[in-house]
Amino acid sequence: MVRLPIAGSDRFYEIAPSKIVAVGLNYREHVKESQSFDHRKLDVPPEPVLFAKTPNVLVGPGEPIVIPAFLADYKFPEPRIDHESELAVIIGKRCKNVRAADALSYVYGYTCFNDVSQRNIQKSDTSGWFRGKSLDTFGPIGPVVVPASAIPDPQKLKVTCRLNGVVKQQGDTADMLFSVATLIEFISKHFTLEEGDIIATGTPSGVSPISHGDVVEVEISGIGVLKNPVVEEAKR
Repeated sequence: MVRLPIAGSDRFYEIAPSKIVAVGLNYREHVKESQSFDHRKLDVPPEPVLFAKTPNVLVGPGEPIVIPAFLADYKFPEPRIDHESELAVIIGKRCKNVRAADALSYVYGYTCFNDVSQRNIQKSDTSGWFRGKSLDTFGPIGPVVVPASAIPDPQKLKVTCRLNGVVKQQGDTADMLFSVATLIEFISKHFTLEEGDIIATGTPSGVSPISHGDVVEVEISGIGVLKNPVVEEAKR
């Protein structure tokens, strides 16, 4: 469980979702760059691409992203783990079959999220993206939860990622293929969203590899900076 300050108050919010629903390929330029590590032609999706990240991925600001020691056993010729800066949506009340016009009224707040991804496993697993996206610590979140009332339009936010101080990703939520409201409508049609559930809304282009000793910063305008070091797990 991650405990984050609620912006504009002296209270805290406990991040303890029943599920994390993540969205892939939700920025046109990221669809293009994804072809380089997927090795197949990827079209702009006609509807949201959903996958799960499990709650064990969650870590807070300043906590390390841990590269598991077992990955070395695979002897990948070109091992690759990427950062992915994203806007996270926290659901405020149980909802099912929500209309897009009403969707934002079900949002409690927003924060930054890093959808850390092990690419070699992601592109090779027969079952899809689940395992490469759900390794322990592969979902830093924070640094605060901003109430929805303070962000009336989530499609007007700048998203930036810095790796060791160098800007790697710069995007705008206005460029999402599917808006936050559309995502809530689509997801709630398939699954009941519970209070506290998280939607990770996709990443802009510019994802790049991370390794031991790196520091990753995800910044979203109006929210703040989520900063996490990267470390390799000690071999046993």
